[in-house]
Parts: sequence; structure tokens; C-alpha cells
Amino acid sequence: MPTPIESALLSATKSAGIRHGYFTRHGGISEGLYRGLNVGLGSNDDREHVQENRRRVAAWFGLPVERLATVHQVHSPDVIVIDAGFDGARPQADAMVTATPGIALGVLAADCGPILFADPQARVIGAAHAGWKGALTGVLENTIEAMVGLGARRDAIVACLGPSISQASYEVGPEFVERFVAHDPDYARYFIPSEKPGHAMFDLPALTVDRLRNAGVTAESLDLCTYPDPDRFFSYRRTTHAKEPDYGRQISAIAIEETF
Repeated sequence: MPTPIESALLSATKSAGIRHGYFTRHGGISEGLYRGLNVGLGSNDDREHVQENRRRVAAWFGLPVERLATVHQVHSPDVIVIDAGFDGARPQADAMVTATPGIALGVLAADCGPILFADPQARVIGAAHAGWKGALTGVLENTIEAMVGLGARRDAIVACLGPSISQASYEVGPEFVERFVAHDPDYARYFIPSEKPGHAMFDLPALTVDRLRNAGVTAESLDLCTYPDPDRFFSYRRTTHAKEPDYGRQISAIAIEETF
């Protein structure tokens, strides 16, 4: 059985019957490049291995795999509301919210930020996948708004950013910096010069947590970088630099318990 990492902030929601976990590579059956708990349906891993890994994630929540909800992530600001009519479909979106017990919301990542949300008082939860594009275009704020639409209170929502690429491992070109500064000149603070002339190191986790807090919720980060830790985490950028043909994805998930 996988043993996920938990957030201190979200662990306080256990008293409301809310469970969460940031799963690592450990505890799965995939092999080779995908060694461990690869849950990426978009990878070229053996489909039966991926499905068994997903089953193990769902089982950690005490749920059948059919109750593990994920979306076809496209780096968008779009959020899906999951309710009792959930049929296993994977629409294109990058976040989900629900007030329905017995469904685990899972987002996949391999450098991008997985963010889990909970309002323990209203028992409303959310999960978002935020790379630079999603964070910049509003997926975090849209997730919060969708939770409010289900009865959550903004000031009662807690959120945590899971394992994602850190500034020390995220080098970008000048056009990337220009895009962010054009959006908000104050965003220059998320960049420091790199050793490569004209390039910079980008702090995606800081941007993510700042935007969450500016949206009125309590937020923290696990401060875990995916890039330098191949034992625990998949990393798209590490795979690219190693010229490997493909990569796996880890999952972060949250659920409201039915028996509460």
C-alpha cells in the first residue's frame, strides 16, 4: 500500500472526515522509467500497471478505483464540479471541487504544482493542477470560487501545495520572464538571474502560495522539489534533461469520508 506525504495544515481537517495524501513513486508496480506508483494515463506505461496503481491510491482512501476522479489536464484555468452523478469521465480541465462524500479528487503532476483544498466546516474540498500557465491564468482562484459556490467560506478554506519544481531547478528564458512582468510588474520578484546569460530561475511555488493567500485562503507549501529526488518523484524537466523518452506522474488526492 502506498504511504503518501501529508500536510500539517490539511491534517487538521481529519476531524471533519477529510483525508488527503501527496503520493510519491513508492508503493506501485510500474517498471523501468515508470518505476513505482505511476498513475499517468497519458504516459506510455503498461495500462494495466497504471490502473493497478490507481486502484492502490483509491484503496488508501477505502474507495474503489471507480471513485477516483481525475481530469484530462491541459494547463487551463478550468474547474469541474464533481457530484454524486460522477461516472468516471475525464473532461479537459485542471481542477475539481466536490461536496460529495466517497469520491477522491486526484490531480497528477511531474513538476507542476498539485494543490489540495478543504473547508472542514462546510466539508467542501478541491484539487488543482497548476503549472506556470494555470497559476497565471487563474486556476487557483477559480477553484476557490467553485468551492464557495458549493457552500465553502473563503476564510475557512485551507490549501497546500505539494511536491513541485523549485526555483533552484527551474531555469527559464527571457521571453518567459517578459510574459510574467507584462502581466504584473511586481512578478519580477519571482525571478533571480541564472548562470546562463539572459536567463532566470523561476519560483513557481512562491507564486502559487502568494496567489492562494491573496485570494483569501490559508495556504502553505510542503517545500519539496521534484527535480533532484528521482527516488520519490517523477519530473518532466529531469526526464527532458536526461533525454529519456517518457516520464511518469505522481498523484495528490483528497476525499470526504462517507461514514462521518
